[in-house]
Amino acid sequence: MGSHLIDRLIADGHHVTCVDNFFTGQESNIAHLLSHPNFLLKKHDIVTPFDLPKIDQIYNLACPASPIHYQENPIKTIQTSTVGMVTMLELAMRHKARILQASTSEIYGDPQVHPQTEAYWGNVNPIGPRSCYDEGKRVAETLCMDYHRQKNVDVRIIRIFNTYGPRMHPEDGRVVSNFIIQALHNKPITLYGDGSQTRSFCYVDDLIEGMLRMMNIENETGPVNVGNPTEISVVHLAEKIIELTNSSSTITYNPLPTDDPRQRQPDITKAQKLLNWQPQMELEHGLSNTIAYFKTILA
Repeated sequence: MGSHLIDRLIADGHHVTCVDNFFTGQESNIAHLLSHPNFLLKKHDIVTPFDLPKIDQIYNLACPASPIHYQENPIKTIQTSTVGMVTMLELAMRHKARILQASTSEIYGDPQVHPQTEAYWGNVNPIGPRSCYDEGKRVAETLCMDYHRQKNVDVRIIRIFNTYGPRMHPEDGRVVSNFIIQALHNKPITLYGDGSQTRSFCYVDDLIEGMLRMMNIENETGPVNVGNPTEISVVHLAEKIIELTNSSSTITYNPLPTDDPRQRQPDITKAQKLLNWQPQMELEHGLSNTIAYFKTILA
């Protein structure tokens, strides 16, 4: 996601400093930018304070977002969303910069309201194996709003629903990447639960467009849902990927992980009204682009 955002910002004429500790990020995703005169890479972990010469906008995308990664080091994950969030808010305050926090649909947990609006407070287990991410992002939103109210920091909050597209990590454990890799290898597609649980998948280019519009709107902190409201069952997604890859994969079923959400679908009314935004990419086209990317890296 970050590399696609940088591409857009550079194309729009901005000077961009990318700060990344590469815990989950792939340097290959920004290799084409390393020699660009408007791009600077700083390898750093935001849990530790730092400074830069001049900043007017900050996009805080830091935090592993797939369960396989954020559960690898749960303490580090929640530190990134709490201590790291404070670091970024203090940086924004020093520079009088606007900061956009990439929050998440995991704010809503396993929702009892469907589809999810920004007014819904969520149904989150605070002590479960997913809570390092869920609760970390919830605290990050709290910090943003407290810095805004108490210290007048100019904040923006978006809640991102499942995003997919080229440059996904092939081993990030998410359903789109998992299913595509398994299908391309003609291996069994592994579903958790009975496959009836639903997700809503937003193509990365659409997500970046929503993110840019939210950053540049005036007098609106959010939160605003940014995602695709088209809901699809996980088993239907698997079948679609098998079809698009012309794979001989079969589908196998495993137990559902603890606290895995049964339903996930954004209400994007607020984004439509405030940002004049809604996703443009059809799922089949977006999946085809993503499959083509994975074919390239597997080759």
